[in-house]
Amino acid sequence: MTAPLVGLAAALTMTACGVPPTGVIEAGEPASGMFSPAPRATAPVVVSLYFLRDGDLAAYPRESEEPVDLGAVVGRLFNGPTASEAETATTALPRLKRAPDVTAGGDAVSVQLPDGLAPLSQPAMLQLACTVARASTSSATLPAEPEPEPDPGGASTAPPVEARRPPAHTSVHVLGDGWTMTQSADACPGLP
Repeated sequence: MTAPLVGLAAALTMTACGVPPTGVIEAGEPASGMFSPAPRATAPVVVSLYFLRDGDLAAYPRESEEPVDLGAVVGRLFNGPTASEAETATTALPRLKRAPDVTAGGDAVSVQLPDGLAPLSQPAMLQLACTVARASTSSATLPAEPEPEPDPGGASTAPPVEARRPPAHTSVHVLGDGWTMTQSADACPGLP
């Protein structure tokens, strides 16, 4: 008997305040999970692109704040050296109007170039093969690691990604308009 009286008292109190009675109001799904107030900072990913320095292959490391897939790495290589890299770097690769199609399987990577391009030179093929070999060991295939301690100057003490794991022995198949070329990464400088 006390429960109906408590309900009646609550209803009278609500109507006395001018609040009309309502039914259940649907307001979306209930809250679930816990969310971090701020995203965790991740260590930069370092991927080396191979350009030519005085005619010889040389690795030019580039940092990225997010993981970079193999297609993006190859696209960056075909875009050539940055303004600061161009002080010492050149490229034998042609500039492309659209990114090449890149597929990977086993120890081979295929790069389908847009139509109308001549076969690549030997230095261009080596640039491509060495960059792909380095990129095949980048963050996309590495487990998460603890964040490094910054040095007193504020720079990260993390080694480049490729220094943490040996590179894959990769071959690159480049397919052009009526031609195909293959290059091994076994002779790349700095690769075991």
